[in-house]
Amino acid sequence: MPNNKTNSLDDFEQSLSKLEGIVRKMEQGELSLEQSLSAFEEGVNLTRSCQDTLRQAELKVSELIQEGEELTSQPFQPPLTP
Repeated sequence: MPNNKTNSLDDFEQSLSKLEGIVRKMEQGELSLEQSLSAFEEGVNLTRSCQDTLRQAELKVSELIQEGEELTSQPFQPPLTP
């Protein structure tokens, strides 16, 4: 079963990479107006997706910090591998 946290990070990295590619293409100025509009729309959607992922990560970090005040020290146990 895939790990949702890993998938989310992979999706974020892929979205960010796509967004960087779109910016490069648009900066080169070789796209037609229609292609530029389409690329811009895709870029806006990717930006929103990345922002949502970052907001979720920020909330998780805040939760961990709050929980950290209540944590006790425990020995490290590596994950079991099949």
